[in-house]
Amino acid sequence: MINLTFIRHTSVDVPPGVCYGQTDVPLAPSFPEEALIVKDGLAGIHFDEIYCSPLSRCVRLAEYCGFTTPKFDKRLMEMNFGEWEMMRYDKITDPRLQEWYADFMNVAPTGGESSIQQRHRLECFLSELKERNYTPGAKIAVFTHGGIMIHAMAMLSGITYEEAFCRQPGYGAILHLSL
Repeated sequence: MINLTFIRHTSVDVPPGVCYGQTDVPLAPSFPEEALIVKDGLAGIHFDEIYCSPLSRCVRLAEYCGFTTPKFDKRLMEMNFGEWEMMRYDKITDPRLQEWYADFMNVAPTGGESSIQQRHRLECFLSELKERNYTPGAKIAVFTHGGIMIHAMAMLSGITYEEAFCRQPGYGAILHLSL
């Protein structure tokens, strides 16, 4: 068994209603206060390995928490919203938007990826962790995004996606799961 600790980045400096997925957006001015809470929440845990999305909002949090040399993995990035990146949802005129609202798990934003494709990235990452033969009880930290954490909850906790979306971890959330 591998003990996984998923850590979501802190609040971003993006107006509400803007689709920002894989865009490397800035962190909110509240970063120092939020990051300190995360750091305190991780205090006393010795991790055998640290993984991190390469987006700066995750990198900065990992560094703030004292993890200056994590292993970067693009599979831990947020969903790619393609042509919709940095657009307000209420300003997206792409007819595909309604299809996506109706079936976001399987329909990809124009030029982006579907939620199932994001899940597949996480599945590949987790499969590789299993193959690495960590010692039983190994502790792995994963600095990542809300979408990845929702998939992790559904895959590793046995809850439905509906439940996972209702329990979406907030900014700076720490989630402990086992693989």
